[in-house]
Amino acid sequence: MEVDSLWEKYAKTKDKEIKKALIEKYIDLVKIVSGRMYNYYGSKIEYEDLLGYGVLGLIDSIEKYDIKKNIKFETYAQIRIKGAIIDSIRKLDWIPRSLRKKSKDVQNAINQLENKLGRDPTNEEIAKFLNISVKELENILCDTSTFNVASLEDLILSNEDFSASFQQENTRPEEICENKELKEILVESLNSLNENERLVITLYYYEDLTYKEIGHVLELSESRISQIHSKAILKIKNYLKKKGIDDSLWR
Repeated sequence: MEVDSLWEKYAKTKDKEIKKALIEKYIDLVKIVSGRMYNYYGSKIEYEDLLGYGVLGLIDSIEKYDIKKNIKFETYAQIRIKGAIIDSIRKLDWIPRSLRKKSKDVQNAINQLENKLGRDPTNEEIAKFLNISVKELENILCDTSTFNVASLEDLILSNEDFSASFQQENTRPEEICENKELKEILVESLNSLNENERLVITLYYYEDLTYKEIGHVLELSESRISQIHSKAILKIKNYLKKKGIDDSLWR
């Protein structure tokens, strides 16, 4: 049976057998997304667990997909699969409290130095401000990169360009305006980054490249890409905080 026919029948009947057929049809999407995310969470979680979380996201996307909307199911499903995996990972809360504090200290240091210097602080300046070595700072940035990925993914997932296509029909006008404003602020925060940081964020979140692949493009090591990525996220957090974005998005 053609996939279009499957969708039409499922939309009318919500038949469980058709739903099962759709799951089997799109299960490779779960494998693709899970495989990419395993590159970053593999040291903390099993691949099979990521697959399980992703399948839940696929099922949810099939149940909520509207064939009348002008968007490919694959695009919609990958976002919901990734979102389901991230939600599940965050609930595990495997990040030590001490590491969260170190990340927060670095974020605050960047903020204070930006205000004082009127420019991006260097790693040397941040390390001196925190009274630690540059190597220790770099280790903190690498160690915090994993849970910072989840933080920024949460925000990006909630503000994709296509999200308006799936708004509920009874969405209030003021909520639409708020979503538009939040997306504009997110774009501004990305534009505030330096060239390397902006490129790393773009290649990772929008081109789905791994640290290794990005490192090849920029001719830098994976650990250096991880550091750039983590520092960029902390700078984005500071920018959004200055704009009054709720800090709970980053917990």
